Amino acid sequence: MERLFIYNTLTRNKEEFKAINAPHVGMYVCGPTVYSDVHLGNCRTFMSFDVIYRYLTHIGYKVRYVRNITDAGHLEGDADVGEDKISKKAKLSQLEPMEIVQKYTVGFRDVMNLFNLLPPSIEPTATGHIIEQQQIAKKIIENGLAYDVNGTVYFDVEKFAKSHNYTALTGRKLDELLENTRDLDGQEDKRGRLDFALWIKAKPEHLMQWPSQWGQGFPGWHIECSAMSTKYLGEQFDIHGGGMDLAPTHHTNEIAQNIAYCGKSPANYWMHTNMLTVKGQKMSKSLGNSFLPMELFSGDHELLSKGYSPMAVRFFMMQTHYRSTLDFSDEALQAAEKAFNRLMEGYKTLQHLQSSASSSEDIKALERKCYDAMNDDFNTPVLIAHLFEALRIINSANDKKTTLTQVDIELLKTIYKHFVFDVMGLKTEEEGNNKAGTALEKVMNLVLDMRTKAKANKDFATSDQIRDKLSEAGIQVKDGKEGATWTIN
Repeated sequence: MERLFIYNTLTRNKEEFKAINAPHVGMYVCGPTVYSDVHLGNCRTFMSFDVIYRYLTHIGYKVRYVRNITDAGHLEGDADVGEDKISKKAKLSQLEPMEIVQKYTVGFRDVMNLFNLLPPSIEPTATGHIIEQQQIAKKIIENGLAYDVNGTVYFDVEKFAKSHNYTALTGRKLDELLENTRDLDGQEDKRGRLDFALWIKAKPEHLMQWPSQWGQGFPGWHIECSAMSTKYLGEQFDIHGGGMDLAPTHHTNEIAQNIAYCGKSPANYWMHTNMLTVKGQKMSKSLGNSFLPMELFSGDHELLSKGYSPMAVRFFMMQTHYRSTLDFSDEALQAAEKAFNRLMEGYKTLQHLQSSASSSEDIKALERKCYDAMNDDFNTPVLIAHLFEALRIINSANDKKTTLTQVDIELLKTIYKHFVFDVMGLKTEEEGNNKAGTALEKVMNLVLDMRTKAKANKDFATSDQIRDKLSEAGIQVKDGKEGATWTIN
Protein backbone atom coordinates (compact mmCIF):
# COMPACT_ATOMS: atom_id res chain seq x y z
CA MET A 1 0.00 0.00 0.00
CA GLU A 2 3.02 2.30 0.02
CA ARG A 3 2.14 3.62 -3.47
CA LEU A 4 -1.46 4.48 -2.59
CA PHE A 5 -2.00 8.25 -2.69
CA ILE A 6 -5.02 10.00 -1.18
CA TYR A 7 -6.36 12.82 -3.37
CA ASN A 8 -2.86 13.02 -4.69
CA THR A 9 -0.92 15.64 -6.55
CA LEU A 10 0.90 14.07 -9.46
CA THR A 11 4.63 14.56 -9.72
CA ARG A 12 5.48 17.95 -11.06
CA ASN A 13 7.52 17.20 -14.15
CA LYS A 14 7.60 14.74 -17.00
CA GLU A 15 11.00 13.31 -16.07
CA GLU A 16 9.97 12.45 -12.51
CA PHE A 17 6.72 10.91 -13.78
CA LYS A 18 8.69 8.78 -16.25
CA ALA A 19 11.01 7.62 -13.50
CA ILE A 20 8.19 5.86 -11.67
CA ASN A 21 6.03 4.81 -14.62
CA ALA A 22 6.50 2.98 -17.89
CA PRO A 23 6.21 5.03 -21.13
CA HIS A 24 2.78 3.41 -21.45
CA VAL A 25 0.21 4.85 -19.04
CA GLY A 26 -2.83 2.86 -17.96
CA MET A 27 -5.83 4.96 -16.89
CA TYR A 28 -9.18 3.64 -15.70
CA VAL A 29 -12.17 5.93 -15.05
CA CYS A 30 -15.50 4.78 -13.65
CA GLY A 31 -18.02 5.45 -16.38
CA PRO A 32 -21.77 6.10 -16.30
CA THR A 33 -24.62 3.88 -15.16
CA VAL A 34 -26.78 4.00 -18.27
CA TYR A 35 -30.33 4.17 -16.94
CA SER A 36 -31.00 7.91 -17.35
CA ASP A 37 -29.73 11.00 -19.13
CA VAL A 38 -26.13 11.86 -18.29
CA HIS A 39 -25.99 14.47 -15.53
CA LEU A 40 -23.64 17.42 -15.31
CA GLY A 41 -21.53 15.89 -12.53
CA ASN A 42 -20.69 13.01 -14.88
CA CYS A 43 -19.82 15.51 -17.60
CA ARG A 44 -17.39 17.32 -15.36
CA THR A 45 -15.67 14.10 -14.31
CA PHE A 46 -15.28 12.78 -17.85
CA MET A 47 -14.23 16.19 -19.15
CA SER A 48 -11.51 16.41 -16.47
CA PHE A 49 -10.12 13.03 -17.42
CA ASP A 50 -10.38 13.90 -21.09
CA VAL A 51 -7.98 16.79 -20.42
CA ILE A 52 -5.67 14.45 -18.47
CA TYR A 53 -5.79 11.92 -21.33
CA ARG A 54 -5.09 14.65 -23.88
CA TYR A 55 -2.17 16.10 -21.93
CA LEU A 56 -0.44 12.81 -21.20
CA THR A 57 -0.76 11.92 -24.88
CA HIS A 58 0.55 15.36 -25.85
CA ILE A 59 3.74 15.02 -23.78
CA GLY A 60 4.56 11.67 -25.30
CA TYR A 61 2.92 8.89 -23.33
CA LYS A 62 1.01 6.08 -25.00
CA VAL A 63 -2.13 6.05 -22.88
CA ARG A 64 -4.55 3.17 -22.66
CA TYR A 65 -7.66 4.88 -21.37
CA VAL A 66 -10.41 2.54 -20.16
CA ARG A 67 -13.82 3.97 -19.23
CA ASN A 68 -16.47 1.42 -18.37
CA ILE A 69 -20.22 1.36 -18.92
CA THR A 70 -22.25 0.12 -15.91
CA ASP A 71 -25.15 -1.76 -17.45
CA ALA A 72 -25.91 -4.24 -14.63
CA GLY A 73 -25.51 -4.71 -10.90
CA HIS A 74 -25.95 -1.11 -9.70
CA LEU A 75 -28.72 -1.29 -7.09
CA GLU A 76 -30.87 1.53 -5.77
CA GLY A 77 -29.72 1.02 -2.17
CA ASP A 78 -26.24 1.52 -0.76
CA ALA A 79 -26.23 -1.83 1.07
CA ASP A 80 -26.83 -4.38 -1.70
CA VAL A 81 -30.59 -3.93 -1.48
CA GLY A 82 -33.28 -2.68 -3.82
CA GLU A 83 -33.78 -3.17 -7.55
CA ASP A 84 -31.14 -2.95 -10.21
CA LYS A 85 -31.53 0.58 -11.61
CA ILE A 86 -31.56 -0.56 -15.23
CA SER A 87 -34.03 -3.37 -14.57
CA LYS A 88 -36.32 -0.93 -12.75
CA LYS A 89 -36.18 1.53 -15.64
CA ALA A 90 -36.89 -1.28 -18.10
CA LYS A 91 -39.98 -2.36 -16.17
CA LEU A 92 -41.30 1.20 -15.94
CA SER A 93 -40.70 1.75 -19.66
CA GLN A 94 -41.90 -1.74 -20.65
CA LEU A 95 -38.67 -2.33 -22.54
CA GLU A 96 -35.92 -4.91 -22.51
CA PRO A 97 -33.04 -3.87 -20.22
CA MET A 98 -30.65 -3.78 -23.17
CA GLU A 99 -32.96 -1.31 -24.94
CA ILE A 100 -32.54 0.99 -21.95
CA VAL A 101 -28.79 0.42 -22.02
CA GLN A 102 -28.56 1.16 -25.73
CA LYS A 103 -30.71 4.29 -25.55
CA TYR A 104 -28.79 5.94 -22.73
CA THR A 105 -25.38 4.77 -23.93
CA VAL A 106 -26.03 6.45 -27.28
CA GLY A 107 -27.28 9.57 -25.48
CA PHE A 108 -24.20 9.61 -23.26
CA ARG A 109 -21.85 9.36 -26.24
CA ASP A 110 -23.75 12.10 -28.07
CA VAL A 111 -23.29 14.47 -25.14
CA MET A 112 -19.60 13.57 -24.84
CA ASN A 113 -19.21 14.30 -28.54
CA LEU A 114 -20.90 17.70 -28.20
CA PHE A 115 -18.38 18.55 -25.46
CA ASN A 116 -15.59 17.37 -27.82
CA LEU A 117 -14.37 14.55 -25.57
CA LEU A 118 -12.07 12.02 -27.18
CA PRO A 119 -13.40 8.45 -27.02
CA PRO A 120 -11.52 6.18 -24.59
CA SER A 121 -9.20 3.48 -25.89
CA ILE A 122 -11.56 0.80 -24.55
CA GLU A 123 -15.16 1.19 -23.33
CA PRO A 124 -16.12 -2.19 -21.80
CA THR A 125 -19.47 -3.07 -20.23
CA ALA A 126 -20.29 -4.92 -17.03
CA THR A 127 -22.56 -7.37 -18.88
CA GLY A 128 -19.71 -8.20 -21.24
CA HIS A 129 -17.52 -9.35 -18.35
CA ILE A 130 -19.76 -11.58 -16.22
CA ILE A 131 -17.34 -14.52 -16.38
CA GLU A 132 -14.40 -12.37 -15.22
CA GLN A 133 -16.45 -11.09 -12.28
CA GLN A 134 -17.41 -14.61 -11.27
CA GLN A 135 -13.77 -15.72 -11.49
CA ILE A 136 -12.66 -12.92 -9.15
CA ALA A 137 -15.41 -13.74 -6.64
CA LYS A 138 -14.42 -17.42 -6.73
CA LYS A 139 -10.73 -16.60 -6.14
CA ILE A 140 -11.53 -14.30 -3.20
CA ILE A 141 -13.57 -17.12 -1.62
CA GLU A 142 -10.61 -19.46 -2.12
CA ASN A 143 -8.37 -16.88 -0.45
CA GLY A 144 -10.64 -16.89 2.60
CA LEU A 145 -11.92 -13.33 2.32
CA ALA A 146 -15.42 -13.94 0.93
CA TYR A 147 -18.23 -16.36 1.69
CA ASP A 148 -21.31 -17.75 -0.03
CA VAL A 149 -24.66 -17.70 1.76
CA ASN A 150 -27.73 -18.98 -0.08
CA GLY A 151 -26.36 -18.01 -3.49
CA THR A 152 -25.04 -14.56 -2.57
CA VAL A 153 -21.29 -14.03 -2.20
CA TYR A 154 -20.20 -11.45 0.39
CA PHE A 155 -16.80 -9.87 0.94
CA ASP A 156 -15.68 -10.21 4.57
CA VAL A 157 -14.58 -6.66 5.40
CA GLU A 158 -13.70 -7.13 9.06
CA LYS A 159 -11.59 -10.21 8.33
CA PHE A 160 -9.80 -8.30 5.55
CA ALA A 161 -9.24 -5.34 7.90
CA LYS A 162 -7.35 -7.52 10.38
CA SER A 163 -4.41 -7.73 7.97
CA HIS A 164 -4.96 -4.73 5.65
CA ASN A 165 -5.87 -1.07 5.94
CA TYR A 166 -9.41 -1.16 4.55
CA THR A 167 -9.85 2.63 4.77
CA ALA A 168 -6.45 3.61 3.36
CA LEU A 169 -7.99 5.68 0.54
CA THR A 170 -10.09 7.94 2.76
CA GLY A 171 -8.31 7.78 6.11
CA ARG A 172 -11.57 7.01 7.90
CA LYS A 173 -11.54 4.81 11.00
CA LEU A 174 -13.08 1.36 10.76
CA ASP A 175 -14.68 1.65 14.21
CA GLU A 176 -16.46 4.83 13.16
CA LEU A 177 -17.76 3.16 10.01
CA LEU A 178 -19.11 0.28 12.07
CA GLU A 179 -20.80 2.66 14.52
CA ASN A 180 -22.43 4.61 11.68
CA THR A 181 -23.58 1.55 9.75
CA ARG A 182 -27.16 0.48 10.16
CA ASP A 183 -28.06 -2.91 11.57
CA LEU A 184 -28.39 -5.79 9.14
CA ASP A 185 -31.98 -4.95 8.37
CA GLY A 186 -33.22 -7.73 6.08
CA GLN A 187 -29.64 -8.87 5.44
CA GLU A 188 -29.12 -11.43 8.18
CA ASP A 189 -26.95 -13.53 5.83
CA LYS A 190 -24.11 -11.08 6.23
CA ARG A 191 -21.49 -11.78 8.87
CA GLY A 192 -20.61 -8.12 9.30
CA ARG A 193 -22.38 -4.84 8.75
CA LEU A 194 -19.73 -3.55 6.32
CA ASP A 195 -19.68 -6.72 4.20
CA PHE A 196 -20.67 -6.10 0.58
CA ALA A 197 -21.87 -8.36 -2.22
CA LEU A 198 -19.61 -9.64 -4.97
CA TRP A 199 -22.41 -11.74 -6.49
CA ILE A 200 -26.12 -11.44 -5.68
CA LYS A 201 -28.74 -14.17 -5.83
CA ALA A 202 -31.46 -13.16 -8.27
CA LYS A 203 -35.13 -13.37 -7.49
CA PRO A 204 -37.16 -15.14 -10.21
CA GLU A 205 -38.63 -11.84 -11.42
CA HIS A 206 -35.23 -10.14 -11.73
CA LEU A 207 -34.76 -9.24 -15.41
CA MET A 208 -30.96 -9.39 -15.63
CA GLN A 209 -29.47 -12.60 -14.28
CA TRP A 210 -26.82 -15.13 -15.25
CA PRO A 211 -25.95 -18.71 -14.24
CA SER A 212 -23.06 -19.23 -11.83
CA GLN A 213 -21.70 -21.89 -9.52
CA TRP A 214 -23.77 -20.22 -6.77
CA GLY A 215 -26.97 -20.28 -8.82
CA GLN A 216 -28.76 -17.65 -10.90
CA GLY A 217 -27.64 -14.17 -10.00
CA PHE A 218 -25.98 -10.95 -11.05
CA PRO A 219 -22.76 -9.12 -10.09
CA GLY A 220 -22.40 -6.60 -7.31
CA TRP A 221 -21.56 -3.07 -8.39
CA HIS A 222 -17.98 -2.82 -7.10
CA ILE A 223 -16.62 -5.99 -8.67
CA GLU A 224 -17.20 -4.85 -12.26
CA CYS A 225 -14.37 -2.30 -12.11
CA SER A 226 -11.98 -4.83 -10.59
CA ALA A 227 -12.76 -7.25 -13.41
CA MET A 228 -12.45 -4.78 -16.28
CA SER A 229 -9.43 -2.82 -15.03
CA THR A 230 -7.53 -6.04 -14.33
CA LYS A 231 -8.37 -7.49 -17.73
CA TYR A 232 -7.33 -4.46 -19.79
CA LEU A 233 -4.68 -2.77 -17.63
CA GLY A 234 -3.26 -5.58 -15.51
CA GLU A 235 -3.17 -6.12 -11.76
CA GLN A 236 -1.54 -2.70 -11.21
CA PHE A 237 -1.75 0.37 -13.41
CA ASP A 238 -1.09 4.09 -13.15
CA ILE A 239 -4.26 6.18 -12.71
CA HIS A 240 -7.73 5.33 -11.42
CA GLY A 241 -10.31 8.06 -11.41
CA GLY A 242 -13.92 9.05 -10.83
CA GLY A 243 -16.07 11.43 -8.83
CA MET A 244 -15.16 12.03 -5.18
CA ASP A 245 -18.44 10.38 -4.12
CA LEU A 246 -16.95 7.05 -5.25
CA ALA A 247 -13.98 7.16 -2.87
CA PRO A 248 -15.62 6.18 0.47
CA THR A 249 -17.44 3.07 -0.76
CA HIS A 250 -16.94 2.07 -4.39
CA HIS A 251 -13.21 2.70 -4.67
CA THR A 252 -12.52 1.59 -1.10
CA ASN A 253 -14.24 -1.73 -1.83
CA GLU A 254 -12.52 -2.02 -5.18
CA ILE A 255 -9.10 -1.74 -3.54
CA ALA A 256 -10.06 -4.39 -0.99
CA GLN A 257 -11.32 -6.72 -3.73
CA ASN A 258 -8.14 -6.42 -5.76
CA ILE A 259 -5.88 -7.03 -2.78
CA ALA A 260 -7.98 -10.04 -1.76
CA TYR A 261 -7.90 -11.33 -5.34
CA CYS A 262 -4.29 -10.82 -6.42
CA GLY A 263 -2.50 -9.24 -3.46
CA LYS A 264 -2.11 -5.82 -5.11
CA SER A 265 -3.83 -2.46 -4.88
CA PRO A 266 -4.97 -1.69 -8.44
CA ALA A 267 -3.69 1.85 -9.02
CA ASN A 268 -0.66 3.96 -8.18
CA TYR A 269 -2.67 7.20 -8.29
CA TRP A 270 -6.27 7.78 -7.23
CA MET A 271 -7.76 10.95 -8.71
CA HIS A 272 -11.21 12.29 -7.84
CA THR A 273 -13.21 15.20 -9.20
CA ASN A 274 -15.12 17.36 -6.75
CA MET A 275 -18.84 18.10 -6.62
CA LEU A 276 -20.96 20.70 -8.39
CA THR A 277 -22.87 23.38 -6.51
CA VAL A 278 -25.34 26.08 -7.53
CA LYS A 279 -24.84 29.35 -5.67
CA GLY A 280 -23.22 27.43 -2.83
CA GLN A 281 -25.87 24.69 -2.59
CA LYS A 282 -25.22 21.10 -3.62
CA MET A 283 -26.66 20.44 -7.06
CA SER A 284 -29.58 18.00 -6.76
CA LYS A 285 -32.94 17.25 -8.37
CA SER A 286 -34.74 17.59 -5.03
CA LEU A 287 -33.61 21.22 -4.70
CA GLY A 288 -34.61 21.99 -8.28
CA ASN A 289 -31.15 23.34 -9.07
CA SER A 290 -29.75 20.51 -11.18
CA PHE A 291 -29.02 20.90 -14.88
CA LEU A 292 -29.01 18.46 -17.75
CA PRO A 293 -26.48 19.32 -20.48
CA MET A 294 -29.26 19.98 -23.00
CA GLU A 295 -30.84 22.48 -20.63
CA LEU A 296 -27.57 24.39 -20.54
CA PHE A 297 -27.41 24.42 -24.33
CA SER A 298 -31.04 25.41 -24.86
CA GLY A 299 -31.36 27.73 -21.87
CA ASP A 300 -34.58 25.95 -20.94
CA HIS A 301 -34.13 26.18 -17.17
CA GLU A 302 -35.56 28.65 -14.70
CA LEU A 303 -32.08 29.49 -13.39
CA LEU A 304 -30.74 30.39 -16.85
CA SER A 305 -31.30 33.54 -18.87
CA LYS A 306 -30.09 31.97 -22.13
CA GLY A 307 -28.44 28.93 -23.64
CA TYR A 308 -24.68 28.40 -23.80
CA SER A 309 -22.57 26.61 -26.39
CA PRO A 310 -20.88 23.32 -25.42
CA MET A 311 -17.46 24.97 -25.80
CA ALA A 312 -18.40 27.85 -23.50
CA VAL A 313 -19.58 25.31 -20.88
CA ARG A 314 -16.41 23.24 -21.33
CA PHE A 315 -14.29 26.36 -20.86
CA PHE A 316 -16.32 27.28 -17.77
CA MET A 317 -15.68 23.90 -16.18
CA MET A 318 -11.93 24.15 -16.75
CA GLN A 319 -11.72 27.48 -14.94
CA THR A 320 -11.86 25.50 -11.67
CA HIS A 321 -9.37 22.78 -10.70
CA TYR A 322 -10.86 19.30 -10.94
CA ARG A 323 -10.35 18.69 -7.19
CA SER A 324 -12.18 21.89 -6.22
CA THR A 325 -15.91 22.51 -5.91
CA LEU A 326 -17.36 24.02 -9.07
CA ASP A 327 -20.17 26.52 -8.48
CA PHE A 328 -22.72 27.07 -11.25
CA SER A 329 -24.66 30.26 -11.83
CA ASP A 330 -26.02 32.07 -14.86
CA GLU A 331 -23.67 34.97 -14.13
CA ALA A 332 -20.63 32.70 -13.98
CA LEU A 333 -21.59 31.07 -17.28
CA GLN A 334 -22.01 34.47 -18.91
CA ALA A 335 -18.57 35.55 -17.71
CA ALA A 336 -17.04 32.30 -18.96
CA GLU A 337 -18.70 32.74 -22.34
CA LYS A 338 -17.24 36.23 -22.70
CA ALA A 339 -13.80 35.02 -21.68
CA PHE A 340 -13.97 32.10 -24.09
CA ASN A 341 -14.98 34.42 -26.95
CA ARG A 342 -12.09 36.75 -26.11
CA LEU A 343 -9.67 33.83 -26.25
CA MET A 344 -11.02 32.78 -29.64
CA GLU A 345 -10.89 36.35 -30.96
CA GLY A 346 -7.25 36.45 -29.89
CA TYR A 347 -6.56 33.43 -32.08
CA LYS A 348 -8.07 35.23 -35.08
CA THR A 349 -5.96 38.32 -34.34
CA LEU A 350 -2.85 36.14 -34.07
CA GLN A 351 -3.26 34.97 -37.67
CA HIS A 352 -2.52 38.43 -39.13
CA LEU A 353 0.01 39.84 -36.65
CA GLN A 354 2.98 41.55 -38.26
CA SER A 355 6.44 40.62 -37.02
CA SER A 356 9.31 42.86 -35.95
CA ALA A 357 13.06 42.45 -36.00
CA SER A 358 13.18 42.14 -32.22
CA SER A 359 10.85 41.08 -29.42
CA SER A 360 9.88 42.73 -26.14
CA GLU A 361 8.21 39.58 -24.76
CA ASP A 362 9.60 36.22 -23.61
CA ILE A 363 7.21 33.78 -25.29
CA LYS A 364 9.42 30.77 -24.56
CA ALA A 365 9.08 31.40 -20.82
CA LEU A 366 5.32 31.69 -21.23
CA GLU A 367 5.22 28.32 -22.97
CA ARG A 368 7.20 26.80 -20.10
CA LYS A 369 4.69 28.21 -17.61
CA CYS A 370 1.87 26.48 -19.51
CA TYR A 371 3.65 23.14 -19.18
CA ASP A 372 4.43 23.81 -15.52
CA ALA A 373 0.72 24.44 -14.84
CA MET A 374 -0.32 21.15 -16.40
CA ASN A 375 2.54 19.26 -14.73
CA ASP A 376 1.26 20.53 -11.38
CA ASP A 377 -1.70 18.15 -11.05
CA PHE A 378 -3.23 19.25 -14.37
CA ASN A 379 -3.95 22.75 -13.10
CA THR A 380 -6.21 24.14 -15.83
CA PRO A 381 -7.12 27.39 -13.97
CA VAL A 382 -3.44 28.37 -13.85
CA LEU A 383 -3.02 27.30 -17.47
CA ILE A 384 -5.94 29.56 -18.45
CA ALA A 385 -4.31 32.47 -16.62
CA HIS A 386 -1.17 31.95 -18.71
CA LEU A 387 -3.23 31.74 -21.89
CA PHE A 388 -4.78 35.09 -21.08
CA GLU A 389 -1.26 36.45 -20.66
CA ALA A 390 -0.68 35.21 -24.22
CA LEU A 391 -3.89 37.00 -25.24
CA ARG A 392 -2.62 40.23 -23.63
CA ILE A 393 0.59 39.97 -25.62
CA ILE A 394 -1.31 39.32 -28.87
CA ASN A 395 -3.58 42.33 -28.37
CA SER A 396 -0.66 44.51 -27.34
CA ALA A 397 1.29 43.53 -30.44
CA ASN A 398 -1.77 44.19 -32.58
CA ASP A 399 -1.99 47.68 -31.06
CA LYS A 400 1.75 48.22 -31.79
CA LYS A 401 2.55 48.49 -28.07
CA THR A 402 4.60 45.28 -28.10
CA THR A 403 6.98 43.86 -30.68
CA LEU A 404 7.20 40.20 -31.63
CA THR A 405 9.51 38.36 -33.99
CA GLN A 406 8.10 35.91 -36.49
CA VAL A 407 9.52 33.12 -34.32
CA ASP A 408 7.52 34.47 -31.36
CA ILE A 409 4.34 34.68 -33.41
CA GLU A 410 4.75 31.07 -34.55
CA LEU A 411 5.37 30.01 -30.95
CA LEU A 412 2.17 31.76 -29.84
CA LYS A 413 0.32 29.83 -32.55
CA THR A 414 1.91 26.66 -31.18
CA ILE A 415 0.78 27.54 -27.64
CA TYR A 416 -2.78 27.93 -28.91
CA LYS A 417 -2.62 24.68 -30.84
CA HIS A 418 -1.09 22.64 -28.03
CA PHE A 419 -2.92 24.04 -25.02
CA VAL A 420 -6.19 25.62 -26.20
CA PHE A 421 -7.10 23.07 -28.85
CA ASP A 422 -5.14 19.85 -28.22
CA VAL A 423 -5.05 19.78 -24.40
CA MET A 424 -8.11 21.77 -23.35
CA GLY A 425 -10.09 20.37 -26.27
CA LEU A 426 -11.70 23.68 -27.25
CA LYS A 427 -12.77 24.53 -30.78
CA THR A 428 -12.99 27.81 -32.66
CA GLU A 429 -16.33 29.09 -33.86
CA GLU A 430 -15.36 28.17 -37.42
CA GLU A 431 -14.55 24.59 -36.44
CA GLY A 432 -17.84 24.42 -34.59
CA ASN A 433 -19.69 25.73 -37.63
CA ASN A 434 -18.19 23.00 -39.81
CA LYS A 435 -19.99 20.48 -37.60
CA ALA A 436 -22.91 22.72 -36.73
CA GLY A 437 -25.44 20.81 -38.81
CA THR A 438 -24.67 17.51 -37.13
CA ALA A 439 -24.34 19.02 -33.66
CA LEU A 440 -27.59 21.03 -33.98
CA GLU A 441 -29.41 17.95 -35.18
CA LYS A 442 -28.21 15.97 -32.16
CA VAL A 443 -29.14 18.79 -29.79
CA MET A 444 -32.58 19.14 -31.34
CA ASN A 445 -33.20 15.40 -31.16
CA LEU A 446 -32.43 15.49 -27.45
CA VAL A 447 -34.52 18.62 -26.84
CA LEU A 448 -37.49 17.16 -28.70
CA ASP A 449 -37.08 13.93 -26.75
CA MET A 450 -37.30 15.98 -23.52
CA ARG A 451 -40.48 17.60 -24.87
CA THR A 452 -41.97 14.22 -25.80
CA LYS A 453 -41.30 12.93 -22.27
CA ALA A 454 -42.91 16.03 -20.79
CA LYS A 455 -46.04 15.49 -22.90
CA ALA A 456 -46.14 11.79 -21.98
CA ASN A 457 -46.04 12.83 -18.29
CA LYS A 458 -48.85 15.34 -18.99
CA ASP A 459 -46.46 18.16 -18.16
CA PHE A 460 -47.89 20.36 -20.88
CA ALA A 461 -46.51 23.55 -19.34
CA THR A 462 -42.96 22.33 -19.88
CA SER A 463 -43.80 20.99 -23.34
CA ASP A 464 -45.23 24.35 -24.40
CA GLN A 465 -42.33 26.24 -22.83
CA ILE A 466 -39.80 24.22 -24.86
CA ARG A 467 -41.78 24.89 -28.07
CA ASP A 468 -42.06 28.62 -27.31
CA LYS A 469 -38.38 29.00 -26.37
CA LEU A 470 -37.35 27.27 -29.60
CA SER A 471 -39.69 29.57 -31.53
CA GLU A 472 -38.02 32.60 -29.93
CA ALA A 473 -34.69 31.19 -31.13
CA GLY A 474 -36.02 30.91 -34.67
CA ILE A 475 -36.76 27.18 -34.64
CA GLN A 476 -40.29 26.08 -35.53
CA VAL A 477 -41.59 22.81 -34.03
CA LYS A 478 -44.47 20.96 -35.65
CA ASP A 479 -46.24 17.95 -34.13
CA GLY A 480 -47.33 15.15 -36.43
CA LYS A 481 -48.39 11.52 -36.43
CA GLU A 482 -44.77 10.40 -36.78
CA GLY A 483 -43.63 12.70 -33.98
CA ALA A 484 -42.31 16.25 -33.81
CA THR A 485 -40.26 17.83 -36.59
CA TRP A 486 -38.35 21.12 -36.61
CA THR A 487 -37.27 23.74 -39.12
CA ILE A 488 -35.23 26.93 -38.86
CA ASN A 489 -37.30 29.99 -39.76
